[in-house]
Amino acid sequence: MLQPKKTKHRKQQKGRIKGNAGRGHELAFGSFGIKSLQQGFMNGRQIEAARIAVTRHMKRQGQVWIRVFPDKPMTSKPAEVRMGKGKGALDHWVARIKPGNLIFEIDGVDEETAKEALRLAAQKLPVTTKYVVRKDYVEA
Repeated sequence: MLQPKKTKHRKQQKGRIKGNAGRGHELAFGSFGIKSLQQGFMNGRQIEAARIAVTRHMKRQGQVWIRVFPDKPMTSKPAEVRMGKGKGALDHWVARIKPGNLIFEIDGVDEETAKEALRLAAQKLPVTTKYVVRKDYVEA
């Protein structure tokens, strides 16, 4: 599962996700990708589940790039615990997703396979996404 090896601080405030993606919004590596249409937090398990769905459908052909990384710690308190007594223990890591962020990119497969693989990945994710193709892509 994706998570940082080391961090400066163990716990962070939740914060808010404002605006659209300023970077990471154009295809940089592959010819096909999925782009988020809404904001949200995506945890390491969701990213991994989507990655597995993509690689299984592609039958280990082509290449996959994950363009997001869960580097923000989220805490939670156990069930039925009274208010107060400090912040909860670290529970999982999340990636901040802004509208326009590319989440996955793939290359080395035909467009039909890519579209289906990314559709399967999108089902595993907590944000709505759209399928994108490189501008200069031509079917070989």
